[in-house]
Amino acid sequence: MRIAMVSEHASPLAALGSPDAGGQNVHVAALATAVAALGHEVTVYTRRDDPRTPQRVPFAPGVTVAHVPAGPPAPIPKDDILPWVPRFAEWLREQWTFDRPDVAHSHFWMSGLATLDAARRLGIPFAHTYHALGTVKRRHQGAVDTSPAGRIAAETAIGHRADVIVSTCPDEVDELVRMGIARHRTQVVPCGVDLDRFHPGVPPAERPDRPRLLSIGRLVPRKGVDTIIAALPYLPGVELVVGGGLPLADLHRDEEATRLRATADRLGVADRVIFTGQVARDDVPGLMRSATAVVCVPWYEPFGMVVLEAMACGVPVIASAVGGQQDTVVDGVTGLLVAPRRPESLAEAVGRLLDDPARSAAYGIAGADRASARYSWDRVARETVAAYRQAMRRRERTAS
Repeated sequence: MRIAMVSEHASPLAALGSPDAGGQNVHVAALATAVAALGHEVTVYTRRDDPRTPQRVPFAPGVTVAHVPAGPPAPIPKDDILPWVPRFAEWLREQWTFDRPDVAHSHFWMSGLATLDAARRLGIPFAHTYHALGTVKRRHQGAVDTSPAGRIAAETAIGHRADVIVSTCPDEVDELVRMGIARHRTQVVPCGVDLDRFHPGVPPAERPDRPRLLSIGRLVPRKGVDTIIAALPYLPGVELVVGGGLPLADLHRDEEATRLRATADRLGVADRVIFTGQVARDDVPGLMRSATAVVCVPWYEPFGMVVLEAMACGVPVIASAVGGQQDTVVDGVTGLLVAPRRPESLAEAVGRLLDDPARSAAYGIAGADRASARYSWDRVARETVAAYRQAMRRRERTAS
């Protein structure tokens, strides 16, 4: 099968940790690689953001990254890409007219718009993964939501016209149903985890002399790092390592890092909050293994790959009970779920782990078992390919 994956802003080649590079980049890279390992041919189409980048770059066996000339060949915020989506779609349509894929799979709503335009005109089966929904973002961010005005309408149209929606969790399916999209159009396939990289046998990067909490990922307000900092006054002797953002040498230019440092100063815990800046992908497992617990307490989260990676490493997790984290984390078995934006509740959960090392160890063991049994990329790839075949059957029925 020849598969076109479209990820307009989240390139598999991007460095992780910057404002627009995170879980979607990891997901697309790993899914493309795992699907190709099943014997398929995958091309990932992403926007060219560097004039020096070749048009096509080999990424993994059976996977090529194609750079689409849409907009200036420079990094631009993802919320500013929309005006260039018609050109992105036109380029895809021209390419696919002569190099037709068997199925197209778009990631994120602007990729969905481009793919909808190109694939539907050519009769190519079309699968879509949202990664995040505008209705949820608007609900939690309100007036500070920077999404273009037409996002929710566009996501609704994509949901009605895609041959299959590959959702990463049941919570997203429920949200789509509230948007008026039929449940039968969806197929739940979770994100996966690289079990060769994330596993309990990884040696810790270091062995701290005090309990360590780790928060790692993009530094944006909705990730709730300030909630963890606000919990530290209730947890004397506990340190917090914050990974992500710009490289350490440039972290002083990161607005969110500056805000979080100011919060730590105000609460009198700055001496227990360590900012690492951007963390190389290969260094993440060792950093996780150095932590007493990995804490992920965003306001909302479409899936939550960091939680899954920590579980795969055998590290206890504490996560907010939102989005996909409600499915990944089995409360009281693989970790603890807490309400978002509640520092006192978070501190109480951390205290429970610190007071019961045996239970903490049991969470780590159960988390690693669950990650291995349910979330291998091989299994996720097979389920995704099954969704592609479903899309192809639906397209055939529509065309007949």
